[in-house]
Amino acid sequence: MNFFLIALCLVAGPILRSAGILPENSHKGINTWILYIAQPAVALLYIPTIRWSSALILPMAMPFLVWAGAWITLKLFARRFAREKRTFAALLLTAGLGNTSFLGFPLTEAYFGDRGLRIAVICDQFSFLVLWTIGVMTALNASHSADSGRREIFRSLLRFPPFLAFIAALVLPRFMSLAPFNPLLTKLAGTLVPLALFSVGLQIRFSGLRDELPSLSLGLVYKLLVAPALVFFAALAFQLKGIIPQAGVFEAAMPPMITSAIIASEYQLNPRISNMMVSLGIVLSIATTGLWSLVLKAVL
Repeated sequence: MNFFLIALCLVAGPILRSAGILPENSHKGINTWILYIAQPAVALLYIPTIRWSSALILPMAMPFLVWAGAWITLKLFARRFAREKRTFAALLLTAGLGNTSFLGFPLTEAYFGDRGLRIAVICDQFSFLVLWTIGVMTALNASHSADSGRREIFRSLLRFPPFLAFIAALVLPRFMSLAPFNPLLTKLAGTLVPLALFSVGLQIRFSGLRDELPSLSLGLVYKLLVAPALVFFAALAFQLKGIIPQAGVFEAAMPPMITSAIIASEYQLNPRISNMMVSLGIVLSIATTGLWSLVLKAVL
């Protein structure tokens, strides 16, 4: 049933958009609900139930490892695939950050259940921490506006609702029980999966694909195959087993983050390639994440 829901919501977006039923940029209103209501509800519902241990270091470190790997990979191939500074930054923002919530939550829940979703929430919070610090600094530097925007990085992070909810979910249970709010939080959190997938479907576009294919190939091969492999081998090196490393690696296999592509567009960092990284990555990830789930369940 979960996979039917994923397919239905993803397909409904482009169909309704093509039919002209929905207004242009209608996904922005949906994203507002997701960012301000649904994601905070998920954090408040699941974070207090997590048993924190050293085993969670892998999910927390995953976004930093993926970003570092993307930077090294792009540096090695920059002369051929990303000579221009803005193109390099656009590829780094999209290949270095995964769609850990909008697509990551429903896919992780579908493959690894409720326990996997709890780990996905942790991965998502640290992914956004990387985005709003290292990611925004990358965008600012590439657009030659670093000096004027450093303060905005921390202001944006402190105003970001899912991050605030994450902090609240860590602090509030020390002083009060959130259990009375669980029925409401459960209802609100339940809207995340269908709306996130529907929003993703609305934003899928492939215009101009052929011109950017070499750079796209590099970015997507890294994001969908190499990045999760880095986290996978890290789990093997530290002999980690079970749902925590499985979900951590699986979240690393998510396609490029939509929000990072939006930031790349806002700073004029080759918006076409950043948007196509997201669109093509979403489609390809349906197959690659399925393969990764088989590997993870068999090995970890």
